[in-house]
Amino acid sequence: MVLEYEQGILFEPESSTAKSFSCSSCGLYEHVKSPRMEPYGKFRKGILNIGEAPGEVEDNRGKPWQGRAGQALHRVYREVGIDLFEDCLNVNAVSCRPTSKTGSNRTPTDKEIQACRGNVFRVIKEYKPKVVVLFGGVALQSVIGNYWKKNLGEISRWHGFVIPDRNVGAWVIPTFHPSYIMRQEKSEEYRLVWKQDVKKVLDVLDDPLPAYKEQVHVVNDEEHAKEVLQVFLDKKPKFLYVDIETTGLKPYNRDSHKIVCISLCDNEDESWVIPMLQDVTLLKRLLEHPKIGKLAHNMKFENNWLKVVCGIDVQPWVWDSMIAAHVLDNRPDITGLKFQVYVNLGVADYDSEIEQYLKADGSNSVNKTLDLWRSLSGRNKLMTYCGLDSLFGYRLAMRQMRLLT
Repeated sequence: MVLEYEQGILFEPESSTAKSFSCSSCGLYEHVKSPRMEPYGKFRKGILNIGEAPGEVEDNRGKPWQGRAGQALHRVYREVGIDLFEDCLNVNAVSCRPTSKTGSNRTPTDKEIQACRGNVFRVIKEYKPKVVVLFGGVALQSVIGNYWKKNLGEISRWHGFVIPDRNVGAWVIPTFHPSYIMRQEKSEEYRLVWKQDVKKVLDVLDDPLPAYKEQVHVVNDEEHAKEVLQVFLDKKPKFLYVDIETTGLKPYNRDSHKIVCISLCDNEDESWVIPMLQDVTLLKRLLEHPKIGKLAHNMKFENNWLKVVCGIDVQPWVWDSMIAAHVLDNRPDITGLKFQVYVNLGVADYDSEIEQYLKADGSNSVNKTLDLWRSLSGRNKLMTYCGLDSLFGYRLAMRQMRLLT
């Protein structure tokens, strides 16, 4: 069984969100001078800037980026060779100015961001930008928060990445809002970092998004699974990415825990997934083959489970994409496989349907993987997820090797 993984070019805002939040439910438009502010700019280079919300100056003039923050953005863009209004199109995550009870500017609420999200995605769909720059946490929440189902975190977690976002169909570059840069005591240091982020717009402006053929070969039959292992043994690939799905975090309770399936990948276009076999002779020969370099994300997990449950001493381990992610960027909370797959490969949220089954109450507790495994449809979903982990992990490892070697 071959499953081709596809992800849409644009994630439309969820229907429930669209029904629950709208201009009417938000109500900001009733109290501003420039309601539902239109996109502004000639868009000559195909750059879309998404800010937070109009301030007082913008509301008075009916155009984005007119105040001090806009002037700062105009200057930094000019320094790198981009004209803010000639080369770009400019919108805000929230189209109407939010004000406090005293009439001053304030940060938009979650409800206001959701109410305006449809406007943002309609602009993306209509104009088809080459690069989308997200200035600040509100813009981040508006766009990436639409399909990133895990903890989004702060903009400091995301800035500096150039994401080949397959949902948006453009390069997405999150960075700090200019008003944040202006508030920093060490403003020159922050400004230099900010300028480096902005310069990345030009680095990818003429680059197409990477395109891949993605196939996950799901094998449920034991004899076919042995044939797959033999093919890998005959090929003796230079690298083999390994990913397993298990009934928990740690393998030491042998009576309760088991390895459910294992996926193997030796190229950037396809992976193979097989159920865990009773007879592990061929698997042991493959995973202990001295001329096949093994790759994984947090390889100690695969190493411990395979050794304790199957008696397989995987060797040689040659690359851990989690460790490599830390070497490339040592910020906290960015080395997980799903985050790395999104910021490097542009694929978000391929695991949300499976994630609930993988969670366990404690390190030795049993998760709900076997509940999923009992039906054919559930088994195929789990095995496809496992195959995507190794396929995306292999692709990530190859990219890391190019950057680090």
